[in-house]
Amino acid sequence: MEPVRIDAKGLHYTPLNQQIRKAVSEGATDIIVDNVLGQRFIADGLKGEVTIRINGVPGGDLGMFMNGPTCIVKGNCDHAPGNTMDSGKLVIHGSAGDAVAHSMRGGKVFVRDDIGYRGGIHMKEYGEGHKPILIIGDNACSFLGEYIAGGVIIALGRSGKVFGGRGVGSGIHGGEIILRGELKERQLGVGAKITEFTEEDLEKIRPYIEEFCEYFGIDPEKYLDTKYTKIVAASSRPFAGKYVWE
Repeated sequence: MEPVRIDAKGLHYTPLNQQIRKAVSEGATDIIVDNVLGQRFIADGLKGEVTIRINGVPGGDLGMFMNGPTCIVKGNCDHAPGNTMDSGKLVIHGSAGDAVAHSMRGGKVFVRDDIGYRGGIHMKEYGEGHKPILIIGDNACSFLGEYIAGGVIIALGRSGKVFGGRGVGSGIHGGEIILRGELKERQLGVGAKITEFTEEDLEKIRPYIEEFCEYFGIDPEKYLDTKYTKIVAASSRPFAGKYVWE
């Protein structure tokens, strides 16, 4: 079946999303959307085995509540891609804004370059097979993994820059944040702690790194070692003392 091609030039996000939904309902498995420039809510709530190739810069909440599809963005992405996504995949050939993977419950978000503030905020996992994965190819701003309750966040630091964000893992009570290189204690948020990254940890994340690298044509071998810092929860209730009095 030939791909369905949609020209988004000058289109408001509502008719654009209506066209995408119509194509999916008619059985399309491959959709190409050209000339995207800030249209929001693309693929929100979509289900099924469909690949949407987005040429341009999508607006906020790409793939929100999505369950199954794959979105491949040839460009940068605005805020909160993967917001509350249940399953599927977002592959961003560029950078993304703030709150990437906000409240994501499953699936994978791969960002080739950088992301903004509060990446992975409120990520959570549940049941069998619902474990969200966020991989950032280069760097992230402050408050990475804020209030994370489950899943894995990995930042590969491809440019070699030292991670300079602060408040990492503020309020963390589950999941893992894995950063390439070292992190100073003063960069941690409340409730987070640094623990050893082991060979066993590496084997767990190896498939995610290999898949990420395959999408972007990167040699994964450089990143398959133990030169990472792992951040986990110091307690399952990091703020309990603030709300409970005896």
